[in-house]
Order: sequence, then structure tokens, then C-alpha cells
Amino acid sequence: MWKLFEEGKVALVTGGARGIGRAIALELGREGVNVVVNYAKKDEAALKTCEEIKSYGVKAIAVKADVRSPLAVDEMFKDIKSEMGRLDLLVNNAGVIADAYMLTMGEEKFRTVLETNLFGVFNVTKRALMFMCSKRQNGGSIVNIASTTGISGHPGQANYAASKGGVIAFSKVIAKEYADKGVRCNVVAPGFVETDMIAMVMQRLKEQFLDLIPLKRFGDASEIANAVAFLLSSKASYITGKVLTADGGLING
Repeated sequence: MWKLFEEGKVALVTGGARGIGRAIALELGREGVNVVVNYAKKDEAALKTCEEIKSYGVKAIAVKADVRSPLAVDEMFKDIKSEMGRLDLLVNNAGVIADAYMLTMGEEKFRTVLETNLFGVFNVTKRALMFMCSKRQNGGSIVNIASTTGISGHPGQANYAASKGGVIAFSKVIAKEYADKGVRCNVVAPGFVETDMIAMVMQRLKEQFLDLIPLKRFGDASEIANAVAFLLSSKASYITGKVLTADGGLING
């Protein structure tokens, strides 16, 4: 079967135990990539995801680490080096939300979202680049998961929008700084996707959201995973520093 990736590639997917991260990890496994599933809390979900990935005939390991912690991320990369020996692909997907309108948003809510969604991306990317820029590998590909909120903003999400806007700017810098090392860095910015968060939204609000989307439906996590796999692969070898919105037409331009 035709694959997007050469045999033996290794990917790290942060927040890979559930939702969009899980869909990405599974898609990479289907494409013949060995996958490191990072997670923060759900041991059972992470192990189940790894078992599904292994069913495609590739290696998969689950590594628990809070991406906010430099020490935890250091330990995770020690595990990656000992278990996989290399790292070719990175998907920074781990993220949290803590919505509130500005005048009611406490400092802790703002800081927690920025620490996970932006500082976590910094922590993981810095260590991944040490693998990718080594003489042994001489290259790699990174896709960071942002959000359309980071482009257009959304009421009640000043912290989330700031973090995802930061991820977009950060990614453009990484693309420029490490292009000569053979590293590409791109962004996928999902719109409204069928996840646990959407499932909890009241029907009235769902209908309001749908009215904003030209395709008149929410996205599926597998559709985001397909976009990520393409950008990670050599099929996108001349694409770096770009933002791909996967949003059903929500944002124009």
C-alpha cells in the first residue's frame, strides 16, 4: 500500500491520547510511522491509543509528561531516545481552554492556558530540534496545532486566542530559523471540530456555530489528522512557515 512516509520514521504527538491528537497519532500509524503518544492524565486512553497504533505494524509508546514542565519534557525525550533512537516528526497538539470574558478572567486562568498552549510548545520544540538538527538526522518536520480563534479571535477566549496566535507567530520564526537545517514548521488551525468540548455545548449554541460555517457541519478529527499528515510528509516538502485553516470555510483568506 502506498504510504506518505519512508519506513522507520518516528513521530511525537503531544496530547495524543484523545480527540484531535489521538486521530493524528492513529493516522500516522496507518501511514507506517512509529509514534510516541504523549499525555498528561489519561493512562488508559493513552495505552489504548498505542495498542491501536501497533495494530498497523509499527511501534508505539505512551509517555506521560506535562509539557509545561521543562524537567518532565527532558525526561520524555530521554525515553524517546532510549526507546526510539530518533525523532523525525513533531505534532504539538497538547492544549487546554479556560474561557471567561476579560473582566471576569482571573490571572490564573490566563497564565494556565498560556503555559500549556504556548510555553509547552516552546519546551517540546526546543528539545525536538536537538534531534532534528543533529548530523545523524539532518532534518525533520513540525506541525503545530493552533485554532481559527488565534487568527480571528472569539469572545470569552482572550487567553486561548493569545496562546494560539502566539503558536502561529512562533511557528513562522522556527520555519525561518531552521530551514537551512532541513526542518520545516507549519501550522494547522482547526475551526469547530466534533470533540468532547463541542459535545458539551448547548444545542442552541451549536446551531449558531453551524450558521457561521459555509459547509454547514462541524469537522471530524480525522479531517484535521489528514491535513497534519500531509504537511508532515515529503509531499509538502516545499511548504514551510504556513498556516492551513481546516474550518469548513469559516475564515476567508
